[in-house]
Amino acid sequence: MLVLAKTPAPGRVKTRLCPPCTPEQAARIAAAALADTLDTVATATAGTRILVVDGVHPAPAGWERLAQRGGPLADRLANAFADTRTVDPAADRRGAAAATLLIGMDTPQLTAAHLDAALGLLGTADGPDAVLGPADDGGWWALGLREPGHAEALRAIPTSTARTGRLTLAALRRRGLRVHLLPRLRDVDTAADAHAVAALCPVGSRFAVAVAVDVPSAAAVGR
Repeated sequence: MLVLAKTPAPGRVKTRLCPPCTPEQAARIAAAALADTLDTVATATAGTRILVVDGVHPAPAGWERLAQRGGPLADRLANAFADTRTVDPAADRRGAAAATLLIGMDTPQLTAAHLDAALGLLGTADGPDAVLGPADDGGWWALGLREPGHAEALRAIPTSTARTGRLTLAALRRRGLRVHLLPRLRDVDTAADAHAVAALCPVGSRFAVAVAVDVPSAAAVGR
């Protein structure tokens, strides 16, 4: 189980929240989203949990940590799958890694049930070769591969566009993979996203608390 994340530093994360947020507020929102995501992954049934991070953010106790490698996001995604072979205890002597699920830090409303269902599909003998979680903005929030080497297909796909999810699905199918679509989720890019996602988070969510404190509502911005 991989979590791809950026260290939540002002000016480097959630810049599309600014305005109405300040860079410091956006960083607090990102930190809360990451904390909720890590807590959720910790309760899922994954074998090895790996934080693949841009920056200096530490991994939780019991996790592995890898630095993101590469320039464009597409390369960093593909490299995250490839680099897990160096730390995954399930990797065999040929360097092949176990089935792997990657998520980001932008869907703090996700649950352990979402993750367990995806991992369960990949672990079933007659299950799909890949699982893909579409996002409302046209991207994706999760990608799971029974054979992580197929992540090489990501290098040719433009990221952060309304076509990214559709192009990813097509690229996986061109490789002959059977792909199961996971539930569609909304990720957090804008202030409107933040409020909508916060409303879906459970009681006690750090993200929901941070949004209530640091993200002005549309009504407040209009005053």
